[in-house]
Amino acid sequence: MEFQDYYKTLGVSREASKDEIKKAYRRLARKYHPDVSQEPDAETKFKQVAEAYEVLKDPDKRKMYDELGENWQSGQDFRPPPGWEQRAGTQGGARYSAGFGDFSDFFENLFGGGLGSGFGANGFGRRADGDRHAAGYASEFRSPDTTAKLQIDLEDAYTGATRSVDVSTGGGSPKRLRVKIPEGVTNGQQIRLKGQGTRSPMGGEPGDLLLEVHIRPHNLFHLRGKDIHVDVPVAPWEAALGGTITAPTLGGKVELKVPKGSQTGARLRLKGRGLPGQKKGDQYVSLKIVNPPLDTQQSEDFFKSMAETFDFDPRASMS
Repeated sequence: MEFQDYYKTLGVSREASKDEIKKAYRRLARKYHPDVSQEPDAETKFKQVAEAYEVLKDPDKRKMYDELGENWQSGQDFRPPPGWEQRAGTQGGARYSAGFGDFSDFFENLFGGGLGSGFGANGFGRRADGDRHAAGYASEFRSPDTTAKLQIDLEDAYTGATRSVDVSTGGGSPKRLRVKIPEGVTNGQQIRLKGQGTRSPMGGEPGDLLLEVHIRPHNLFHLRGKDIHVDVPVAPWEAALGGTITAPTLGGKVELKVPKGSQTGARLRLKGRGLPGQKKGDQYVSLKIVNPPLDTQQSEDFFKSMAETFDFDPRASMS
């Protein structure tokens, strides 16, 4: 049979503490759990991780395993030393399983065998009578986190809000939750709801629910990161002569000074008027010159006089 290097399987040193071993197991169990993992051979790797943890979390089994020495390599042909079977029998004779079938021959020879057919058909760590198996993986394993989308309005992102939302986490019927939306939340940011995720079929604590924020398009403002952009129309004389205009923001209307001689596309900055937060965003106002309607002869004559007054070709730079 092949020797199993349990420390290498968990990626810890032989001097690793109990907490280090536990953290390594939980990280790898989440990575390779067959319910969620996209890794090749996830089920096999999950069983290897579970087997390694079963040995190294138990002080007595770890001590026995360490007494085999440090010179063995994973995959190397191995036979227990003389008298080992009698010694292993004094450790209580408990039988263990990874929840997806028996542990390796290596484990069985060292510590007394697996649960075999004592498992239910679902193969997720319960006996046929419904009791949890001896290794206690359900209590150690925390279910993976679940991600769902949360659509909100831009005003909610600016002021913050509390909303009732129906979410489906893929583990059953949708459920309604009250969600606090923090002010300044941005597109793609996640809101974590602790313990509101799904529970793995193998039991254990439910994971968290991560709500990925999607901000709906606004009919006036455009969001880029934490900055807000808006187009504001100005009359030709406001752009030419300069002056003060009223511009909209998510926090209300503000007075904005237009420089003399402004052109369409000129961009003015309102510092700190974007999304709030530790680092506030800004608002950028892009000017758009709009001509008044020529609905009277007087207004038409006025524009004709302008054409006669100015020696100006706006397309001169294109020649």
